[in-house]
Order: sequence, then structure tokens, then C-alpha cells
Amino acid sequence: MRHFFKVASVAIITLFTSCNSSAQKKDDYPVKIDSLIKTTNPRTFNGVVYIQQNGKEKYAKAFGYADFNKKTPLEIYNKFSTMSIAKQITATLILQQVEKGTIDLQQPIRKYLPDLKYSWTDTVTVHHLLNHTSGLYSDDLKPNLKFKTGKEFSYSNVGYYIAGLVLEKQSGKSYQELVTALFERCKMNGSAYPTKTSSKLLAKGHTIRKDGTFKLNERSDFNPTNYFGSHLIVTAPDLAKWNECLHNGKLLKPETYKLMTNYSITSTHQVFSENPIGYGYGLRINDKAKINEIGHTGFHPGEGFTAVNLYYPKTKTSVIVMENQANENLDIAYYFEQGVRKIVKESQLLK
Repeated sequence: MRHFFKVASVAIITLFTSCNSSAQKKDDYPVKIDSLIKTTNPRTFNGVVYIQQNGKEKYAKAFGYADFNKKTPLEIYNKFSTMSIAKQITATLILQQVEKGTIDLQQPIRKYLPDLKYSWTDTVTVHHLLNHTSGLYSDDLKPNLKFKTGKEFSYSNVGYYIAGLVLEKQSGKSYQELVTALFERCKMNGSAYPTKTSSKLLAKGHTIRKDGTFKLNERSDFNPTNYFGSHLIVTAPDLAKWNECLHNGKLLKPETYKLMTNYSITSTHQVFSENPIGYGYGLRINDKAKINEIGHTGFHPGEGFTAVNLYYPKTKTSVIVMENQANENLDIAYYFEQGVRKIVKESQLLK
């Protein structure tokens, strides 16, 4: 009997130690993120890290300044530019019109924008615009094709501008009206379409030059032609709300969401993988990894913002990093975004 109690005691202690060790391991990622953020080499961090799972906040911290000159402390609910994360918002609005029957993804652009006097409007479709296979490129909004439409991936901001024009034409509403209603639907109360008033609340963007000095951008030079694919105003917690809405059936029907997250083209991106991963409609789809991952980055050194918005469907986890600075040295531009992603993917949070 004495032997039985001894064995039982050891088993209980082992179980307790194992559970305690597991709990410590599970809680280890916040410590690792804290440590990463304090790193000053190869660069420093200035922004917000926000993690949410099943609607519950798991990590939320702001580091650095909203304005480098005034040393105004950055806060969790400060407002940032979405940059290219705006593309998934525009894509969602277009897909809502697809559900209403006002837009056909496979119809050539000429059907919707007959006043555009370019030959490519006979072959480029909305589908091509949304997954960057149109071949369109331009610096002056007079786009040309650099390869045969549908054959290759080539990231195209002007493609999303054209898609936005189709959206406004077919919905009969301005992009501002559509975005405002969408944000209200997702209860993204801290986010907004850029106006003269809302833009004043944006955290100052900072361009970090290669020599380590910085340029504070007093105002954004984005204009309405950029908003469809490159600039809306959001907070990090609101992007988590956006993920909850988009990826959990609150905005699109299942078959429409499948259109958005399926892909026919792949490309590489330094944040996600050395190997090509899928590109859907405004979303990168990393479905060949051990943990299914959907997301997008935003980066604009001229405006001074860097971001990544990641979503892990299995555990309904959002990982969002938003910086009001952007480094001209692309090799280290996403250093912290990559680092936070790596820590989370190696933690127990996504198991």
C-alpha cells in the first residue's frame, strides 16, 4: 500500500509539472514578442502588435511614438494606413456585388467602363484585376500591358484602381459610402475612409532612410485614386474585427468566400515563404504550410507605414503588426513582422 501511494504521488507530481510546463510553454510567446520588440539591431520597432483568438485579446502592446519629433507615445488604438491591406476590403465589396449580380468576374472591363479607350479592356476581366494577373502597369493612370493577360502574376496597384472604378459604377455608390457602411457592419469604430477630417487623426508616418535618419511625413500624399488598393485608415484591433467578419461568414456567402480564397496563380513574398504561395483576391493564401495561413502585407516607404495582417482559420487567430515607419532598406523592412509571425507560428497558440 505504501508503494501504491508513493507511485500515485509521483504520478500526480509528474502530471502537475507537465501541466505547469505546458502552461508556461503556452504563455511563452508574449515574453518572446516583448524581447523581440526591444531589439535595436538591425533596426528598431515603432508600432502596435495585436493578437486576437476567438474574439478574445491575447496580446496588445504599443511601442514607440505617434510622432518622432513631439515624442507623442503610440497607443493601441492609434490609426494607421492599411496600405495594400485595403485590397482585401475592395475585393470583398466587389464580391458582394457579384452576389447581387451586378458584376461578373469573367466579363471584360469594357462592359463596365466603355469610356476607357484601351484595347486591353476587351481582354482584362475583374478576376484578372483582383488576383494581379492583368499585366497592367502604370505610373500615370494610363495603364499598359507588360505581358499577356492571365499568364503571370505581377503586382498592380493600378489594377485595383480600375477595379474600384468598376465597383463604384456597378454599385451606384461611392467607395467612401461602401467602405463606411462595411466598417460599420463590422463594428470597426476606429476606422474610416480617408477624408480631410479623418486623416488628421492618422499617426504620423516616418520614412527611415538607409543611413538611419528619418523623415517625418506631416501629411499623407495618397489621393482617392490610391484608396481602392493602397490606403484606408484603421486601428490594429479593428483589423482583427475585420478578420472575424470576413473569415467567419459575416460578409460573403460560403461559395463567394471560396472564390476569394482559392487561387490560380502563385507568387513569392519575403514575409510568408521563400517558395511561391497562392494569391486569391486581395489575399495571400499559404495553404501548403503545416498551419493554414491567410494574410497580406502593406509597405510604403514614401508614406512611412509597414504592416502585416495574418489570419489562421483553424484557431480563428489574428496576428496584426502595424508600424508608422517604413525602412528604405527592403532587406530589413519587415524584420519585426517576420519575427512576430515566426514566434506565433512556433508557439502553442495555433495548436
